Amino acid sequence: MSQTNQMNTIRGGFHSIEQVTDTYLKRNVSESAKSSELSFDEVLRAKQHEMEPLKFSTHAANRLNDRNISLSAEQSRRLADGVTKAGEKGINESLVLVDTLAFIVNVPNKTVVTAMDQTSAGDNIFTNIDGAVIA
Repeated sequence: MSQTNQMNTIRGGFHSIEQVTDTYLKRNVSESAKSSELSFDEVLRAKQHEMEPLKFSTHAANRLNDRNISLSAEQSRRLADGVTKAGEKGINESLVLVDTLAFIVNVPNKTVVTAMDQTSAGDNIFTNIDGAVIA
C-alpha cells in the first residue's frame, strides 16, 4: 500500500470521518433501541405502581389495633422503603422489620398482610416468606 493510501485510510478501513460517524452512530442507535424494549405505557404503569401507597389488609389493621401498635411517620416511611427494596430484589412475600415491629408484606400488591410487635411475635418463627428486610 502506498504512503498516500495509508494516510487516507483511517484505522478500521474507513476513508472518511463521515464513514466512522455513520457506522458508530447507527450502531449506537440500534443498540439503544434494543435495550429499551419496554413501551412507554409499560414504563408509565411501573412508575405509577412504585408511587402507590402501602396498603394494610383488614387483618393487619385489626392486628395493629388489637396490639395497640401505632406507626410514626418516620416508621411508616421506613416500612415503605423496605417494601420498595424488597421489590427491587424480586421478593414476593417479605418480612419487614422496623425497630421492634415486624410486618409481613405482599410486595407485588404493596399490602401489609399482618403486623406484630416483639412481644406478640411468639416464638419468632415466620413462614411463607421469601425474603426479609431490616428497615
